[in-house]
Amino acid sequence: MKRIFSSLSGALLAALLALGIAGCSRSSGDAAGAATPPVPVQVAMAMQQDVPRLIDAIGNVQSQRSVAIKSQVDGIIAQVHFHEGDEVQAGEVLISLDRRPFENGLNIARADLANARAEASQAAKDADRYSHLDQTDAISKEQFAQILTKAETSRALVQAKEAAVANAELQLGYTRISAPIAGRTGQLILHEGALVKANDVSQSILTINQLAPIAVAYAVPEDALGVIRAAIAEQRATVSVTERVSGVIRTDGKLTFVDNAVDLTTGTIILKAVFDNADHALWPGQFVQVQTQTGVDRNAIVVPTSAVLTGQSGSQIYIVKTDRTVELRPVKILRTANDLSIVTQGVQAGETVVTDGQLRLVPGASVEAKNVNGSAVAAAGAKP
Repeated sequence: MKRIFSSLSGALLAALLALGIAGCSRSSGDAAGAATPPVPVQVAMAMQQDVPRLIDAIGNVQSQRSVAIKSQVDGIIAQVHFHEGDEVQAGEVLISLDRRPFENGLNIARADLANARAEASQAAKDADRYSHLDQTDAISKEQFAQILTKAETSRALVQAKEAAVANAELQLGYTRISAPIAGRTGQLILHEGALVKANDVSQSILTINQLAPIAVAYAVPEDALGVIRAAIAEQRATVSVTERVSGVIRTDGKLTFVDNAVDLTTGTIILKAVFDNADHALWPGQFVQVQTQTGVDRNAIVVPTSAVLTGQSGSQIYIVKTDRTVELRPVKILRTANDLSIVTQGVQAGETVVTDGQLRLVPGASVEAKNVNGSAVAAAGAKP
């Protein structure tokens, strides 16, 4: 009985040992098979190109000149000579006030002037006549002095009345309200029949905004001030804007203003650029994306910023070699520009870099390189 049990135990042990060996062999085979397939990654090619040095900001479109139109005299609006939103030229008549009260005032001033001139003429004749009597002592000195005084005061009164006539003519001229600048008219606040007050601080008749040329004001960090001032001094500072809704782009901006102080609360400084805006694409009050170009890095080596990894020793990039394996190479990054990074050391133009899928890679791993659209590509060789 013992012999039978021993034989069965030996056979069972041999079977279990065989199963264990087979399982280990299968696991080893599976692991080897799993390591064989290449890792799918997305790649791009390092390029050599000119990269502008840009400072991005958000700006606000502003009229260079904006004028609130007010009356300089009290009066009633008699006629409006434009439509809201019209383009007007400097000197063009916008509003006519009722002229009759001012014409009457001018007539009164002219009548007073005529009266003063008549009195002055008579006083001058009296002074001339009595001067002969004074020479013969036919009149007293006191009486002659009074006659001379009257002649002088009459001449002064004529000058005062002449000034009154000129002022009345000026007031009459103010009944025609003209555009002081060329621009676009806004909403008309007061219409025909409305009473306007002289220099009313609480209300204007309308506002005119100059649309061409037009300015864009924006703030940049104070750290950029030195670079911007150097670019202005070397006449290489240019400004472009993109309207955020319509996508309209303007690249003809000229940086004309740098504020005289940094804002202590925000650490920024205000700049202004002027655009020709002949087509009125930019409109006062709009918010736009602003890029200030302060220079250009010529023939720079660039790679997509997504290709750059941050390791313990600094920036690194996976390079795809000719045998479709990857090499993890340390690089030096000068700066980023939009979605590109400028590489000064570690990568050469024409080399293929991994832009997505790096987390599954190790140096020496085999990869299946694809473009962003999913098409397979041939890896460019790493240059010595």
